[in-house]
Amino acid sequence: MNIENILQTAIIGAIKDLYNTNVDASQITLQKTKKEFKGHYTLVTFPLLRISKKNPEQTAQEIGEYLAGKSPTIAEFNVIKGFLNLTISSSEWIQTLVNINKDGNFGFVEATDDAPLFMVEYSSPNTNKPLHLGHVRNNLLGHSLSEVLKANGKRVVKTNIVNDRGIHICKSMLAWQRWGNGETPASSGKKGDHLIGEYYVLFDKKYKAELAGLQATGLSKEQAEVQSILMEEAREMLRRWEAGDEETVNLWKMMNSWVYAGFDETYKKLGVSFDKVYYESQTYLAGKDEVLRGLKSGIFQQREDGSVWADLTKEGLDEKILLRSDGTSVYMTQDIGTAKLRFDDYPIDTMIYVVGNEQNYHFQVLSILLDKLGFEFGKGLIHFSYGMVELPEGKMKSREGTVVDADDLMEEMIQTARETSEELGKLDDVTPEEADNVITMIGMGALKYFILKVDPKKNMTFNPKESIDFNGNTGPFIQYTHARIKSVLRKAEEQGIPVPESLDPNIILSEKEEGLVQVLAEFPDIVKQAGSEYNVSLIGNYVYDLVKEFNQFYHDFPILREKDEALRAFRLLLSKNIALTVKKGMALFGIEVPERM
Repeated sequence: MNIENILQTAIIGAIKDLYNTNVDASQITLQKTKKEFKGHYTLVTFPLLRISKKNPEQTAQEIGEYLAGKSPTIAEFNVIKGFLNLTISSSEWIQTLVNINKDGNFGFVEATDDAPLFMVEYSSPNTNKPLHLGHVRNNLLGHSLSEVLKANGKRVVKTNIVNDRGIHICKSMLAWQRWGNGETPASSGKKGDHLIGEYYVLFDKKYKAELAGLQATGLSKEQAEVQSILMEEAREMLRRWEAGDEETVNLWKMMNSWVYAGFDETYKKLGVSFDKVYYESQTYLAGKDEVLRGLKSGIFQQREDGSVWADLTKEGLDEKILLRSDGTSVYMTQDIGTAKLRFDDYPIDTMIYVVGNEQNYHFQVLSILLDKLGFEFGKGLIHFSYGMVELPEGKMKSREGTVVDADDLMEEMIQTARETSEELGKLDDVTPEEADNVITMIGMGALKYFILKVDPKKNMTFNPKESIDFNGNTGPFIQYTHARIKSVLRKAEEQGIPVPESLDPNIILSEKEEGLVQVLAEFPDIVKQAGSEYNVSLIGNYVYDLVKEFNQFYHDFPILREKDEALRAFRLLLSKNIALTVKKGMALFGIEVPERM
């Protein structure tokens, strides 16, 4: 039982004895005491006034006196305007630390065989371009959310849906066919996804030139788009692909295989993976079947041109196209098919889509359509909607080739980590091989932490230079603190000073030491909150607060130089468990922490 539970039980007993009333834990409002007041926890007495029939100050004073007289957990109390501030005895904090140390799985819950199954979809790349900064945020959020759910005792299937078909894919294929001269990743020395991305940009360039030429003859932009030969060829290629034309399908397979090899390299470097990958080329037919079933049963309507639509005006939305007049599918059709196949494959309890907030409407519609089609899971789909990520200089556009490539970004982060580490002399005492490993950890840690510490719902600006700072709320600052603690523990071992398993309960701790144990003890609650609110940034903010508090403690209090052996033992055990918790917290972000820096 943790201290908050002990306090709740004691307060419930106090209310029973003082006011002859039974209350449950939900009626007890406990908060962490504000820093400007003395105490660890604060009881808000206002909800209890109807029970005490007294004013807030009297109620707080009576409960405080009762607890101080009856409970060894309470060292002292003070009352500020009806808020009862409770100071917990040092012996309780010491026992709390011993209990944390004994719990090998501190903060995490083991999944059982019958635990709820969560499927988390993230990444969702297009095979016509490499992964970019926006994909980096998506992948990191999806991976971290999956890890946080696992830490909360859920079973998790990490899944990816690859957009490997459609008009945009055909644009890259057509550009390569017309202007590629047989170029391959091997002949060009380029990653496959980068090579194909260049042809996607080339198509757009040629298309714009064609439109400009048509408009120069007096046509409007809309008229030029209708008469575009290049776009018609791309549409014809899509029709041939959907018809199973062998030459078109073989070209598609070859170019996609180049892209997948490139994606795999990027995923490995980013540290993300998937348990199951779906491909739209395999799911769109299932979606088409469902749309035709809906059409047959009167759920959907067909227009004169042969296109199929869903009328959602009764739901306060508009009409949504599901099949084009030429019979080709749209994204919504594919998502219907993918959802059906997933729920056929797995006994999913909760399906989470990690997709940017520009798709909020899309997932609102998807949920309604699946429900209309009779799928029980329709209403329960969760769209983990996150904000856009930009650079200090503004937005990115993939068609124009102005995106920040994920591979280039990771290389830049690692190079910046190298330059910064060398400048600060952080790796002067390690071997070149260890230095390379640590530099990669720092660069990737900086990237991941800077992105994941932000509330997912918010838009963010990614600043590479800011993220690599060894001071402030950054990955490298946290990593350096972990290395600092490990250095202390190594020195203790070299000096023959063991880290204890038990402690003297009579040690008198400072407020800073008690406060550090209190922050450490909050880890399980933070992990639980991050999972229930689908907000992984809570983990980053918690770990930063923990290491900030530790660094202040490290600056003000000796550890190995402490003369009192019992107090030195406490500080070593505290340091050890803070390092372990930092490592666990950062692992939820997919961030490694070095042993030395």
